[in-house]
Amino acid sequence: MRLQFKAMESYGSDNLASQASVANNVALIQMLFDGLVDALVSAQGHLAHGAVQEKCKCIARASRIVVGLQGSLDFAKGGELAQNLNDLYSYVTRRLIFANANNDMAVLQEIHSLMTEIRSAWQEVPSLLPGQASAQYH
Repeated sequence: MRLQFKAMESYGSDNLASQASVANNVALIQMLFDGLVDALVSAQGHLAHGAVQEKCKCIARASRIVVGLQGSLDFAKGGELAQNLNDLYSYVTRRLIFANANNDMAVLQEIHSLMTEIRSAWQEVPSLLPGQASAQYH
């Protein structure tokens, strides 16, 4: 729960326009994590069926998403959380390269587990935004 509050703090929310911006940013990040998790699941499926070229495409897609997430970090506002996410994304990028080069299913599963956990945290953020919890039920 603390992670979600810290994530929201890094965007600021002093007025309605910035609250809408935060909500839009949260939705975008959720979509990126959805795409990332989908790419990892597809890569695992392709690897299991020996479709190495398709596995490579899915891992490349996952890597681009991770790099995009990493590039969007705001270290000035995000502080320690942004640095921790940066370190995590760097680790995930290295593991994706390893998994791709070695056709390592266990590494893909490890990355999938990590990213699913972060994705779940981001799914909780909208309910923590002012005015968003009640809007979800309309």
